[in-house]
Amino acid sequence: MSGTNRVSGTNKEPVAVVGIGQTRHAAARRDVSLAGLVREAARRALDDAALTWTDVEAVVIGKAPDFFEGVMMPELHLADALGAAGKPVLRVHTAGSVGGSTALVAANLVAARVHRTVLALAFEKQSESNAMWGLSLPVPFQPPLLAGAGGFFAPHIRAYIRRTGAPAGTGTLVAHKDRRNALKNPYAHLHEHGLTLEAVRSSPMLWDPIRYSETCPSSDGACAMVLTDRAGAARAPHPPAWVHGGAMRSEPTLFAGKDFVSPRAGRDCAADVYRRAGITDPRREIDVAELYVPFSWYEPMWLENLGFAAEGEGWKLVESGATELDGDLPVNPSGGVLSTNPIGASGMLRFAEAALQVRGGAGEHQVPGARRALGHAYGGGAQFFAMWLVAAGPPTG
Repeated sequence: MSGTNRVSGTNKEPVAVVGIGQTRHAAARRDVSLAGLVREAARRALDDAALTWTDVEAVVIGKAPDFFEGVMMPELHLADALGAAGKPVLRVHTAGSVGGSTALVAANLVAARVHRTVLALAFEKQSESNAMWGLSLPVPFQPPLLAGAGGFFAPHIRAYIRRTGAPAGTGTLVAHKDRRNALKNPYAHLHEHGLTLEAVRSSPMLWDPIRYSETCPSSDGACAMVLTDRAGAARAPHPPAWVHGGAMRSEPTLFAGKDFVSPRAGRDCAADVYRRAGITDPRREIDVAELYVPFSWYEPMWLENLGFAAEGEGWKLVESGATELDGDLPVNPSGGVLSTNPIGASGMLRFAEAALQVRGGAGEHQVPGARRALGHAYGGGAQFFAMWLVAAGPPTG
């Protein structure tokens, strides 16, 4: 039932993130084609690493389902735009978690010494599709998703509220926090100046209990990272972020006994990452978390699933202010998926933002003194999970 992909270990090459780039995200990037969009992110990542296209030995591409744009096997026509002529190109797909999975595949290529320097890139151009109805297709042996992902996940949020007794305003607090954080991130899609807590609370109900301002936007955008070995890190123009642990887990969308509120695959994935990174108390040892939160209520749910809070107490962390930018466990200082959501790239953005934090390069949304950060992604019917733990220094042992 469970699939595994692991990074780190005493016999593997240490992996460093030396280049990070992302596009300007918007509802529609009509100024660029798909090729132009991905090249914008890749070029910025290479510039950040002070490298050129010739320094890259392989490219790993990830995106959500092809029918979102109606372009099948886009990796074939995008290879030229990414300087991949004559080089290995790998395509990754794990639904909404694909950006994270793509980063992990790239990291594994370096860790296994298959390639020394790898470009990882994930993207989506949702303006050329209709993801709402694309996610509502009736699939054999599975119910339709009821007008978008929100229709699928709303019952699970209601189950969380019943299970924990969380107050109705918890989702509002998360949404208000993330949208305010996005104002400090120049790349974020949504910059809602003057947004008040009351405005979030009074926004239209879309899928009970999810309100309009508590859900993610539909974005065009891309994210890229350059990953390299110890020798490559030594030549980097700035201190890199080091991968201390990474893992993927998956489980079926539907099976008897599945816990949609706290999926087993998510718990197992986090436990594997923590073990490999030497984390025994994530609440105390991790300085910042970039969590995949497309609907605001998923912040308290994932805080429990990932071991930051005891079962039934994730909402208490939110209510206490601990997850605010100035709290002791900042969550989504970038504004998160609630503020920027190019689906294929959303998971990689979480990984990249975690790396920016430990590099001290997150600008106005930097968490002071951040040394360890978690990047988290999930996808499908809460069936695919990808996570990594990055730190300011290389792993030991």
